[in-house]
Amino acid sequence: MPNSSSTLRGGLLAAAAAMLLARGASAHEHASDAVPEGSVISPDPLDSILWLHIFAMLASFGVIFPTGMVLGIVRSRWHVPVQVLGTSIAVVGYFLGHMHKGRQFAPNIHAKFANSLMLMLCMQVAGGVYLKCHLEKGWHGRARGVVVKTHGVIGKLMPLVAWTQMLFGGITAMGFCHADHTGQCLAHFIMGSSFIAYGMIMTLMLFVGQAWLARTGRSQEFWDSLVITIWGIINTFTEHRWGNNWAHNDIQHTSMGIVWACAGLLGLWLSRGNKRNLVPGIVIFLTGWAMSAHPQHLMLSTMVHQVFGYTLMAAGLSRIIEIAFVVKDKPTLGSRKDTGEINSWQHLPPYLLFASGFIFMSANEEQLALVDAVGIDHVSYLLVLYSLAFLLYLFTMVLINLFVVNKPEEKKKYIPVSLETPNTANGYAGEREHRRIADAEEFELDGLISDEEEEVVKRQ
Repeated sequence: MPNSSSTLRGGLLAAAAAMLLARGASAHEHASDAVPEGSVISPDPLDSILWLHIFAMLASFGVIFPTGMVLGIVRSRWHVPVQVLGTSIAVVGYFLGHMHKGRQFAPNIHAKFANSLMLMLCMQVAGGVYLKCHLEKGWHGRARGVVVKTHGVIGKLMPLVAWTQMLFGGITAMGFCHADHTGQCLAHFIMGSSFIAYGMIMTLMLFVGQAWLARTGRSQEFWDSLVITIWGIINTFTEHRWGNNWAHNDIQHTSMGIVWACAGLLGLWLSRGNKRNLVPGIVIFLTGWAMSAHPQHLMLSTMVHQVFGYTLMAAGLSRIIEIAFVVKDKPTLGSRKDTGEINSWQHLPPYLLFASGFIFMSANEEQLALVDAVGIDHVSYLLVLYSLAFLLYLFTMVLINLFVVNKPEEKKKYIPVSLETPNTANGYAGEREHRRIADAEEFELDGLISDEEEEVVKRQ
């Protein structure tokens, strides 16, 4: 393959640098002498080196690696250069985080979790280099299949792990989520991230998930209702510390868990036979209504929670309208029958879930107390959060478009249902459907499998 030796040398250098530098820095601890007793951060501001660390890690793990992951799925020749670039920036950013002055931190989860994330990165680099070497004789023939699968699984887990680490970084930088604040902080970040994840899954199902749904023989509401049921059961038995007196919030959270469990069971029943139903949208609407009336200590917090509830209600209502009036109970998400295109209304539910997630994550009591102390009103604060939701939805759409418009050089172009001709829209399977399913399942990287292996794959 052209320039394979130079690419291999670059990959080996990146792997060696990542492993050696991570090992050398693993023993380093942030100087905590400047942290006052009883505090978790020093009163100093963030210095320029720490800001460079933040921007480098956001660029690599937040933008470059997800882009490289999509390029790997479509087997683009740009996958390896993009991942090498991201690895180089990530290694530099990792060490910048250990070289800063200014604000210092007590031992924290962000610093501890960083080594695990960098270990995953080293495994990805090492796996990619091994696959590039095309070692196939002897035990390498058996090991290669394991490495390919491991490389794919870790690559798909990286965005989730990186998102968690970025959240840890934010709360560590501000000194949040300690002592009595830990529980409510966890609730806000877990639930907020869940809303964003739901919005992403909804977007993926809308544009490229119809083939998977057709293969499972289940509507998306079946899977939504299954998650709602499980989440509701967990909330019912974990929101109250049994044996203690019931607080007002305990009663409200537990009752919300009961509603989720009961509604989820109904949604599962109504989803029989690949049927669409409105239960998940109704659950989202009821959750938003309950959160809009959630009691708070600060007026700013009350207003933010109220707008969060209204946004979530809008997400649920827009989803109900989409299913009942836009796609009119079609068996899969997606297309208008007359043109095969996505209806513009269908962008609204996932975006509102993105916005709801950002608002709820940013509505924890310590963060709102800080916002209130500096005199920022709820309108300005919420507009910034809506802007972040716009940017993340934009990036999600860019990645999906990157997947849709690119095709492997040896394979037929992947065409989602939403971009096909009308007679193949809405999930009706045929020869093209099976071809689409096969293409969507591929995670092999361009040039990582030999010609002989590819012939075996084609025959299968």
